[in-house]
Amino acid sequence: MAARRFLYVIATIIFLLLAAGAVWTLFPQALMRMTFVPSIAFAPPPPAGAPDYNEPDAWLSRPGAANDPANWLPPGIPGTPRTDAVVFFVPPTTYLDKLHWNAPYDDKAADARAHVLVSSQASTFSGVARVWAPRYREATVGAFLSAKPDAAHALDLAYSDVARAFAAFVQQVPPDAPIILAGHSQGSFHLLRLLRAKVAGHAVARRVVAAYLVGWPVSTTADLPALGMPACTAARQTHCLLSWESFGEPADPAQLRVIYDASRGFAGFPRKGTPALCVNPLTGTRDGTAPASANLGALLPDTGYHSATLVPHLVPARCDDRGLLLIGDPPSGFGVAVLPGNDFHVFDYALFWANIRADAAHRLAAFQARRR
Repeated sequence: MAARRFLYVIATIIFLLLAAGAVWTLFPQALMRMTFVPSIAFAPPPPAGAPDYNEPDAWLSRPGAANDPANWLPPGIPGTPRTDAVVFFVPPTTYLDKLHWNAPYDDKAADARAHVLVSSQASTFSGVARVWAPRYREATVGAFLSAKPDAAHALDLAYSDVARAFAAFVQQVPPDAPIILAGHSQGSFHLLRLLRAKVAGHAVARRVVAAYLVGWPVSTTADLPALGMPACTAARQTHCLLSWESFGEPADPAQLRVIYDASRGFAGFPRKGTPALCVNPLTGTRDGTAPASANLGALLPDTGYHSATLVPHLVPARCDDRGLLLIGDPPSGFGVAVLPGNDFHVFDYALFWANIRADAAHRLAAFQARRR
């Protein structure tokens, strides 16, 4: 079952990225927008279609759920957490359709993709804490390619679901449980806003062990000062932020920086020209550098994508002056799912799976020790 689940993860990623990557590489941005950006006007969905986060089926993952995707693990890795800590994990974009600005809550294809991506990403935390991952009416991928007000409305709607999910999560978990915040891509985009609006300056902030805002650039000058938490500078530091974006070399983040450079940060300043936060997942330190020997294990699919094994020492990692996390020469085994520019976006968790798991455990232990 575990091997088959990983096959679904890889097959889905390949299907999505072959199409998106081909367009990205071969055609200009105008055609990309035509391909992915909805041509209809944004219209708020009826309130009856909103997820009810007091109901179990509004969650992709939660403690006690049958066939919980966060419980996927590579062979030989224990998954039962020995603590009362909890993770609020916001999944990445899985809706690519241009029929709607936001994924309908009952969209089976997007939901299935979200299940398999949660199984390859949020599983990193499953032996450390109990994972909660909400379904939400995510913005379609075209919302990140457009400056239309419709795109902003779509992102606002998606965030409203994430904010309601977080409020319900806080109400349903034990009142003193340590909290790890984590996400990827669009999920991290919404977590940034959540940190600013619902965590910083609120009582719940005292319970946050760390926030893993992976796969979305966090400006060190235009965002970080407004988030209420510093960057992680030490491996056992608590109440701090981690963020990285993985690239092989030579790295070309041009497409990533189009959106970044056109926007203003949460501190009110333009992001253009500012470096992104890079906390090296192999060291747990800001702007760190580590050899491949420090990599405790990356999830690597076999040649037929039928299973995955945890392979130690696969890639090194170092932060450059742009805030990119560079992994050296692109490793084999991931080629068809790597985005143009040697962008290993979809593998931001997989490349450092065992280190992230150990990092979360160390930060949680330090957090609990300070509580005693």
